[in-house]
Amino acid sequence: MTLATLSDVLIPARAGGYAIAGLVCQGWEDMRAYVSAAEAERAPVILQAGPGCRAHTPLPVLAGMMRHLAEAASVPVVLHLDHAHSLDECRAAIDLGFTSVMFDGSRLPLADNIAQTAQVVRMAQAAGVSCEGEIGFVGYDAGAASIGTDPAEAATFARDTGVDALAVSVGNLHLQQGAGSALHEARIHAIGTLTDVPLVIHGGSGVPDGQRSALARGSNICKFNIGTELRMTFGAALRQTLADDPALFDRIAALSATETALCTAARRIIAALGP
Repeated sequence: MTLATLSDVLIPARAGGYAIAGLVCQGWEDMRAYVSAAEAERAPVILQAGPGCRAHTPLPVLAGMMRHLAEAASVPVVLHLDHAHSLDECRAAIDLGFTSVMFDGSRLPLADNIAQTAQVVRMAQAAGVSCEGEIGFVGYDAGAASIGTDPAEAATFARDTGVDALAVSVGNLHLQQGAGSALHEARIHAIGTLTDVPLVIHGGSGVPDGQRSALARGSNICKFNIGTELRMTFGAALRQTLADDPALFDRIAALSATETALCTAARRIIAALGP
């Protein structure tokens, strides 16, 4: 198994009562760590290129690195463009070989969000690629406030766009550095009764571990995005490595330790969500 679309991994997850980790990538070492973790756990993984990563590294470079890892992997690997805000961004990613794109129209009026997301869905489907959309707005820790997902609007959005996965706002927040409040399970199940589209939790780092596992097994949530938690793992490992060897100056040697730490952390995340 190598390259996979989002639907390729989320449909079996929904049927089997588990979820897939969408791991936010910053560079080569963490991409490699996440694929190694997935192989060790014999589970699929979603490599995610978000706006911050794309601002730092050109999209063609990211696509090449991810595709190289996916083609050599023994498990399904999804190449996912996260939080794109234009049709052009999504088209560029599809042309470069990404197998999944997320169009984020969550700040748009509902009708505009539906219209623009549907346009991306049609383009993605024509290329054999999956599309994730967002309804409601997932806010940021100490930043923009969330707007909770209305279950009826979620059903309308899913029906009228044809998305393969639906990101929802149910108490989750981006950029949380520790476990936050529990997600709103009543809202999650209300959404799940009105649509059978696999649901996605952005800001998964802030979801308590126990609830993360329980929802993976007992709801329509099939994908948890994890970024901040792994970036914190990277920072802690790098600080410890330099503290242990103050004379160390070689980037490759320093990042080798962080890659090991990221692989261990990713294995824990994947295992907690797994079948």
